[in-house]
Amino acid sequence: MIERDKRFIYTIAFIYSVVIIVIVSIPAYFYIDIEKSSYKQLQMKELERYASGVEKEIYDFSSSQNNTFDFPRSFVYETYLYDKSKRQIFSTSSKTIPLNRFDSKEEILYKKIVLNPNRMNIEYLLITRQFSYEEIYRKAFAAMLFLGAVIFLLAIFFIKIIIHPLEKANRYLNSFFNDAMHELKTPLGIIQLNMEILKEKRDSKELQRLFNSVQNIALIYEDIEYLIKHKHVDYRPEQIDFSAFLQERVKYFSDLAKIKDIKIDENITPDVNIFINRIELQRLIDNTLSNAIKYSDKNVHISVDLLKEDDVLLLIIEDKGCGIKDTSSIFIRYYRENSIKGGFGIGLSIVKNICDKNNITVSVESSINIGTTFTYKFQIS
Repeated sequence: MIERDKRFIYTIAFIYSVVIIVIVSIPAYFYIDIEKSSYKQLQMKELERYASGVEKEIYDFSSSQNNTFDFPRSFVYETYLYDKSKRQIFSTSSKTIPLNRFDSKEEILYKKIVLNPNRMNIEYLLITRQFSYEEIYRKAFAAMLFLGAVIFLLAIFFIKIIIHPLEKANRYLNSFFNDAMHELKTPLGIIQLNMEILKEKRDSKELQRLFNSVQNIALIYEDIEYLIKHKHVDYRPEQIDFSAFLQERVKYFSDLAKIKDIKIDENITPDVNIFINRIELQRLIDNTLSNAIKYSDKNVHISVDLLKEDDVLLLIIEDKGCGIKDTSSIFIRYYRENSIKGGFGIGLSIVKNICDKNNITVSVESSINIGTTFTYKFQIS
């Protein structure tokens, strides 16, 4: 499975998980609200139980003969004692808190008890404890995280099961294409070689058309071969004499241009070197030049310029053709603005891929029924 397909599966699984979690969150919200209420009631009951125990010990001390009262202490609860005037006379903490403070709603649970007369003249007993829903939120978050992980893994599992037949068919198709391309390479090479020999021995329009057709087939073959291999073949860059290479490709396409009486005008700066992969550079030049010839009218001139400006190298290919209505879509794979002219719509998508990989800036200017100019900006450094 290619990397893009894996990312697609993970994206779908993630979106599915998020949607399910959002749906589950609605009843979960009400459940957590009920759980919070139940939790608060439980904590309040425990506080009341503790307060009753402290109250009982105060009364037990009042009815006893002991002179020392060992006041109960707790790590959870804080106890405050007040006299009739509501003045704090004792606390298990170092804080002094007015009795009326707990009439307001705070994140503190408390139990206020008015005591009966006792030996210590305590009128009010106040028991408090810090209170928060952090534990519930923590448990809810852990549960949602676990649920999300389970849903995500299940989504990936089921998506993989669903697409397994498609993957299998895709592997068979890739294998078929690889074998077919391999089988086509040898006879295509033989045809090209013999056509060149025949062309040298005898020059005729019929032979020229056959030769051009073979060249077109070779261009399509090379595009498809690159498209199949570029995901798993490392096209390493090398130092290339761009000027000589471009002149060679222009010469190659001059024969294709002759059939439409098109002349290719060259303005190539000599001795320009660049660091790029030879196959990728050829695909970029060939696709642009073949399109320029295909979409140009008969008896026109196509210009090919290679200009050097400081650290920037400009390859400019201008045709005199029908023009492009939507220049923003031409690099999308399988997009064809003019289906009458033929083609698979893969050439310029390959060019865009090569440009992105090699940090080449491409711009397109086009006018309907006037022509189109492709400009490639290479960083020499």
